[in-house]
Amino acid sequence: MALMTSLQWWTDYQPVSYTLTGKHGDRAQFASMVTTCHTAGVKVIVGMVVYVFTGHAANISPRTDTIFNHMTGSSSGTGTAGDSFTQYVYPGTYTATDFHYCGLEPNNDIVNYDNRLEVQTCQLDGLADLATNTTYVQQRLAEYANDLISLGVDGLRLDAAKHIAATPDLTTIKSLITGSPYITQEVIWGAGEPIQPSEYVGIGNVQEFRYTTALQNAFTNGSINSLENLSAQGWVAGTSANVFVANHDTERGGDSLNSNSPDNTYVTATIFSLGYPYGTPTVLSSYTFTSYDQGGPNGGTGVCSGTGGSDGWLCQHRWIAFSGMTGFHNNVGSAALTNWVSPQADRIAFERQALGFLAINNDNAAWVTTFTTTLPAGSYCDVITGSSVSGACTGTGFTVSGGSFAATVPARSAIAIHTGQKGTGSVTTSGTVAVTFNVVADTTYGENIYLTGSLTQLGSWATTTNIPLSSANYPTWSVTVNLPANTAFQYKMIRLETSGAWTWESDPNRSATTVASGTQTISDTWS
Repeated sequence: MALMTSLQWWTDYQPVSYTLTGKHGDRAQFASMVTTCHTAGVKVIVGMVVYVFTGHAANISPRTDTIFNHMTGSSSGTGTAGDSFTQYVYPGTYTATDFHYCGLEPNNDIVNYDNRLEVQTCQLDGLADLATNTTYVQQRLAEYANDLISLGVDGLRLDAAKHIAATPDLTTIKSLITGSPYITQEVIWGAGEPIQPSEYVGIGNVQEFRYTTALQNAFTNGSINSLENLSAQGWVAGTSANVFVANHDTERGGDSLNSNSPDNTYVTATIFSLGYPYGTPTVLSSYTFTSYDQGGPNGGTGVCSGTGGSDGWLCQHRWIAFSGMTGFHNNVGSAALTNWVSPQADRIAFERQALGFLAINNDNAAWVTTFTTTLPAGSYCDVITGSSVSGACTGTGFTVSGGSFAATVPARSAIAIHTGQKGTGSVTTSGTVAVTFNVVADTTYGENIYLTGSLTQLGSWATTTNIPLSSANYPTWSVTVNLPANTAFQYKMIRLETSGAWTWESDPNRSATTVASGTQTISDTWS
């Protein structure tokens, strides 16, 4: 759709027309992207804002967001497709009669979330609120959705769906949409509010923000054992929930973990989300930013390759642990949660019947133990550190025998094996050493220290797969990593600045050789 031409990220959520021309490409390029994704086995879900148009003065541009409830917040301007508009007149799309003017608050803006009528007919942050209760608007929104579906789109994310009445407004719009696309709806739960997420489950999945908060609290406070029975929390049923560790709003507002969260909690929480049987998980793929409004780097063009991104783009979907756990999630399917083990509040392990096994260690020390499992006997590749290639593990390997296997779960990390990633290799439990890296490094608030090196287990020198160190004993930063025994390697520390920039230790690389067995400690100073 055509959107505001300003560079702030949120302008992508303020349409001025439904012409597919904008900051991120035109109609032909969008159609080509969908085809490319389908060829790679990837489905495309379009985020839709469905209740408001614009409200302040600026220019606009199109993006693939299904925005049903609003247009922009600009008083006037020109969009990326050349569409001129005023706040309540969008030639060829909407006239002033197609918007709500609630009259309940100054400037018609939402103030009282305890008033259902106000939430669903007043303006959200000054954005022109579409009259989604009228036949024309309902038909026009369905026409927009059907146009996207005709280009091959597989699903729709309805932004701010809470601001549209589930019945009859959204129910009617859905009935006009062709086929049966996957639908997920942003309905943020608020204690005591009259509008509840459960009202929207008949339309499609509902994004369960209480899940996001629960993961943030558990992984931050060292109580991940509290996550055992998420289906018993009174939330939306797992079959109707869309869940995530972070999204584009929460990572900026502090309402979730994010890629800069300390102690690797963002990574381990995402591993949990992809392994635990509640809801349909979503993984955010984003970029580094230093201010709330900052738009995408590199002119908004994402740069992803290999196991990560560059030019400011994080490309989390390519991170080894995340792609590996996506395979885990797909392999275990709807298998039930079994064999939950939690020897202490910050360590958990569980199975998905006899299809997959996951252990998460949110502690500062390595977890050395023998796990009981119902997985078939055989050799498995840990999908957190690698995969099976031609029958060999590119990362850590584990051997299940007699209903158990020995393992060391590194500090602030995880291991995950499943029946879809079997393999053997030079890296097995009997041939590894738990190496603790300690480095004394002074940092400023918000900075973090990471480890990378020449081995796969150390991230192979990539900033997208490096290992975060814990600051629990500041100024000493520490992490324990399983490395192959009797192996020479090189490594360095990297500082993640508050600006999102990476600062590497100066050359030469540090060097070490692992011992034959047991444990090992390597201590350094970075001044």
